[in-house]
Amino acid sequence: MRNLIDIGDLSVQELQELIDTANDIIARPEAYSEKCRGKKLATLFFEPSTRTRLSFEAAMYELGGHVIGFSGANNSSAAKGESLADTARTVSSYADIIAMRHPLAGSALAASRRAEIPIINAGDGSHCHPTQTLADLLTIYREKGGFSGLTLGLCGDLKYGRTVHSLINAMSRYEGLRVVLISPEELRLPDYEKHNVLERLGIPYEETASLEAAMPELDILYMTRIQRERFDCIETYERLKDSYILTPEKLVTAKEDMIILHPLPRVNEISTAVDDDPRACYFKQVTNGKFMRMALILKLLEEAEKAPGREDRFAGVTLTENLLCRNPKCVCSVEQELPHRFISADGDSPPRCIYCETKGE
Repeated sequence: MRNLIDIGDLSVQELQELIDTANDIIARPEAYSEKCRGKKLATLFFEPSTRTRLSFEAAMYELGGHVIGFSGANNSSAAKGESLADTARTVSSYADIIAMRHPLAGSALAASRRAEIPIINAGDGSHCHPTQTLADLLTIYREKGGFSGLTLGLCGDLKYGRTVHSLINAMSRYEGLRVVLISPEELRLPDYEKHNVLERLGIPYEETASLEAAMPELDILYMTRIQRERFDCIETYERLKDSYILTPEKLVTAKEDMIILHPLPRVNEISTAVDDDPRACYFKQVTNGKFMRMALILKLLEEAEKAPGREDRFAGVTLTENLLCRNPKCVCSVEQELPHRFISADGDSPPRCIYCETKGE
């Protein structure tokens, strides 16, 4: 049984297969309208969501299936102290597949330890958001014709932006990628992402605080929201929240075929005056996300039928338990039954938590 915890769980070939399936769904929706007849999707959303939750629900309905679930932690037994593992095990009795969003990093991985059905990570804290990346990839593919030789600009909250982390991990597997990281000093991409992905793979990148300076060289501009919910200090959020606001005037130097992406919701980082620009593709992302989630649901359900049983994600991997994760927003710091486990990406990297990738102490 397969889960989708991180975008790295899918090979380049599998990503292309999902894109091909999504494109076929777009071309022939009637051929897929009964594919999930009799199947149920459980949406376990412990954190607010509009696009992702409704996208999953629309995807399952358009495949002919049914949806159960909840849209807030207070509407579940988590409010009574039930563990994620027990919730996942219980819901496995009612549904065929789970889509889960949670504010703690590593939550989907923790739930998958006890679930008897596939789990899809619909966002785990500031860690990663693989199905948003699937929406991003389909949009890039349809707008740019492929993934090779592109300059990707990522702007805004690169520290806490889970969509950014997932997109970097996906795009890093294609030839000729160049990355421009645009952010305030306080919201720079975490060192583990730079070291474990960009530097390890030899992907050229630069860091800058100036969106205007980076604009002319970009093929893709990926704007992100400064996320109030990720800040412990409200004063820091208030100081940084308006760091970047994309306006038509700032697009004057951009390439005519550059595309503008945003995982949404936006606050004010993209002016509504940009919406009519042909380069604005963020609402196309919304639609593309539904089709990619349809393709993913089909894939995971098919594989679960062929190979039932829990996935042993770390089979053959040496883990250490003699360290502690000090990240207060990691699932293993909150769910007491979870052992603190660490893995080294390579010989030069310090052991990192399997749930949130924080360095062990």
